[in-house]
Amino acid sequence: MNHNIVKRNELLAQKIIRGLESRNMSGYYAKNREEALGKALELIPEGSAITMGGGASVHEIGLVEALKQENYNFIDRDAIADKRAAMLAAYDADVFLTSANAITEDGILVNIDGNSNRVSAIAQGPKKVLFIVGMNKVCDDVDGAIKRARNVAAPINAQRFGLNTPCAKTGACADCKSPDTICCQFLITRFSRHTGRIHVILVNDNLGF
Repeated sequence: MNHNIVKRNELLAQKIIRGLESRNMSGYYAKNREEALGKALELIPEGSAITMGGGASVHEIGLVEALKQENYNFIDRDAIADKRAAMLAAYDADVFLTSANAITEDGILVNIDGNSNRVSAIAQGPKKVLFIVGMNKVCDDVDGAIKRARNVAAPINAQRFGLNTPCAKTGACADCKSPDTICCQFLITRFSRHTGRIHVILVNDNLGF
């Protein structure tokens, strides 16, 4: 990656981290995927009950594979036949892993969801929520973050899940009410009342969608 881009991302990440801290959330900057993985494992105590609600970025830094191999109780919803039970287990987990559809420069997280298990667990339930967020998801403000979630993240996710939505066909949000829509719930996380609950690792890489 170009040196100037790296420096810009590092400086921008520090601004975001200050924003997160002002909102009672914790932020960290990782220079690459390997450093992000190390920081994530540092934040997850051994023996923790861990689950997740989607999040390609979590897979891309190798965190899921690492948790399966070490001394953790990773609840793999993809390996559980009862999907509802797997989703409900998230609300009592020690750690919930996810990414964000977008994050603003002043530390506000924006997420949209279809089944809504992911956004509901971010809002309340798990003792700790750990976000893995690539610097490609940074937006100027909440309006920009919502636009990114609807016009970048949603169409790509609709396409990869094979959903029959307008955005899957056109690549742009149509504000649809399709039965397959994944834009059912919007969550804007601007503050955490619970100190030490929300942690965000910003990664100097393009991760997720």
